[in-house]
Amino acid sequence: IASRVNVSNPALNFSEKKMDQPSGRSFMQVLCEKYSPENFPYRRGPGMGVHVPATPQGSPMKDRLNLPSVLVLNSCGITCAGDEREIAAFCAHVSELDLSDNKLEDWHEVSKIVSNVPQLEFLNLSSNPLNLSVLERTCAGSFSGVRKLVLNNSKASWETVHTILQELPDLEELFLCLNDYETVSCPSVCCHSLKLLHITDNNLQDWTEIRKLGVMFPSLDTLVLANNHVNAIEEPADSLARLFPNLRSISLHKSGLQSWEDIDKLNSFPKLEEVRLLGIPLLQPYTTEERRKLVVARLPSVSKLNGSVVTDGEREDSERFFIRYYVDVPQEEVPFRYHELITKYGKLEPLAEVDLRPQSSAKVEVHFNDQVEEMSIRLDQTVAELKKQLKTLVQLPTSSMLLYYFDHEAPFGPEEMKYSSRALHSFGIRDGDKIFVESKTK
Repeated sequence: IASRVNVSNPALNFSEKKMDQPSGRSFMQVLCEKYSPENFPYRRGPGMGVHVPATPQGSPMKDRLNLPSVLVLNSCGITCAGDEREIAAFCAHVSELDLSDNKLEDWHEVSKIVSNVPQLEFLNLSSNPLNLSVLERTCAGSFSGVRKLVLNNSKASWETVHTILQELPDLEELFLCLNDYETVSCPSVCCHSLKLLHITDNNLQDWTEIRKLGVMFPSLDTLVLANNHVNAIEEPADSLARLFPNLRSISLHKSGLQSWEDIDKLNSFPKLEEVRLLGIPLLQPYTTEERRKLVVARLPSVSKLNGSVVTDGEREDSERFFIRYYVDVPQEEVPFRYHELITKYGKLEPLAEVDLRPQSSAKVEVHFNDQVEEMSIRLDQTVAELKKQLKTLVQLPTSSMLLYYFDHEAPFGPEEMKYSSRALHSFGIRDGDKIFVESKTK
């Protein structure tokens, strides 16, 4: 046991150490303040204290302060690590660490933290000014166990990214959003472990830059390119299959794609199942229904579009819609997919347009005594309101009227319209039907 630190003070006596620290706040200072007895429950009883062994074998504080395995210390003004032995004592069991939006600008300080968190698998360093220092391979080596790394808005250079990739043999997920990348720089050695890459909200425009990602990450399963400006997939189909042989999901949300040929090229990815294509210029002129159905019909292997599962029924509806959509288009403008679907379903006739809206009025014959008068009546009115409309025509008070409705196609004879509050549309009145008016005194 190298030392004993009294925890009767929630800040672990950091007030005595502040004079020895650089300006700003240390990781340990923030950690102890956030998870102090006032803010976080701990086991009370005799023998309180933190034992800090010279070679950390575990986290003694875990039982005393119930420190969680997921630490969220974002936006705390952290500039440095603090006492490394104390980090080791606190964090031996920590697996996830969020240090986003702090003031860390020296990779050496980050290394001091991470090297003392041996179980760490997830690390978020977003929005720290780490572009102000160079990441050396010896520092990056302390990250070797990390599987998920977030460097959003850190403005990390590609040189930094390459150093990380060399030293993180098990890295599976990498987030490089909001870093102002206009180009992609390839390292000399590719990274076979990476499965997911988020590189949204950058300034990537040419497909020549995107293809480098396929070279760098041949095992890539998910590629999120949302909010970039990629305007075309300029790659032969056979080359696409070689570049992204394992790609299962791609997001081109709010990209600059303007051609259906670019959508068709997505079929070249041999394992692609999920696509996001909202907000691209190509689809703006189409209705919401047309956008989804035309895309579903063009991507037969995609089982999820824009986050929604494509069912077998939706696929068949979309493919039939696709055929009818292009049925009158000149042959030279018909997409190849049209001919594939004609082979599957045959040539389909356009669907008949059926107006399912309820009829609002009808032209009927009104019969009274020996008179016949053709008139238009509103079907949203009641029997009582119809009697008022007929009062002038038949010269009877409404209280003396008996009305009978006769459907010219029904075999059952006239139906008495006896309930004054009943709406006319409930009788199913249509053009050409008859209404008979009789006097109650007759």
